[in-house]
Amino acid sequence: MKICVLVKEVPDAAVEKRINPSTGRMDRSGEKNLNPYDTHAIEAAMQLREGGAVAVEEIVAVTMGPESAVRALHKAVSLGADRSVHLCDELLAGSDVAATGYALAKAIESESPDLVLLGQQSDDGECYTIGAVVADHLRMPSLTQVIKLDVIDSEPSAPGLPGLRCERQAEYGYDTVQVQLPAVISVGDAINEPRYPSLKNIMGAKKKPLDTRTASEVGIDSGFVGPDGSRVHCGEFHAPPAKPSGQIIEDEDTAETVARIVAWLDERKLI
Repeated sequence: MKICVLVKEVPDAAVEKRINPSTGRMDRSGEKNLNPYDTHAIEAAMQLREGGAVAVEEIVAVTMGPESAVRALHKAVSLGADRSVHLCDELLAGSDVAATGYALAKAIESESPDLVLLGQQSDDGECYTIGAVVADHLRMPSLTQVIKLDVIDSEPSAPGLPGLRCERQAEYGYDTVQVQLPAVISVGDAINEPRYPSLKNIMGAKKKPLDTRTASEVGIDSGFVGPDGSRVHCGEFHAPPAKPSGQIIEDEDTAETVARIVAWLDERKLI
């Protein structure tokens, strides 16, 4: 069984997220890191391998991004992936979700995985739909918000590959869904607790195989990616209006202070 894990480089959680008004894209000039939601997908792949219910021969981390995204791949490898694939091409810059999903699917096609895992969302765009877009292009079933994975026997109609019994979170409770592989599954952050990479794995991550591919090398049609190939186009961006400063009431006389607070609330019809 071969597993591909989609990962993404995102601005560090401590960095204030801003839109570059000249490009309409997120400003990614600050510190960056591996998307924290994707670490749950890597851990899920590792637990499938270590569980022994199915033989996992290879775990491949796949990303699309600029040259700096290689650091996210190194982090993914340090967490357990065997090798990584970096789809890197200026032609892809400015792609929306539909274009990104198409490009990632083209990169995954050549890997022919039995299972594609990814986090429920990215920490920057917070989009929950990339897994479904990838699955649509790969013609694979898709599940989202999965918080439990159990390997089950293959169906008679599809001998060879096992199936998965998945528990997923929904607005009304939980669903239990059985899916036959190959499939694309977005895991929720409640599925596991990602492990910390060992020092040995961190040091050895840069030595693991890294395959950098361009758009043309994976067969991407330039008309379906980038700003021109995207279906979403951003208009103007404006900073939110500044909030007026608050009123500070010093507690010199408790009775007077309470009266002033009550009057302030009453004036605004809050009581």
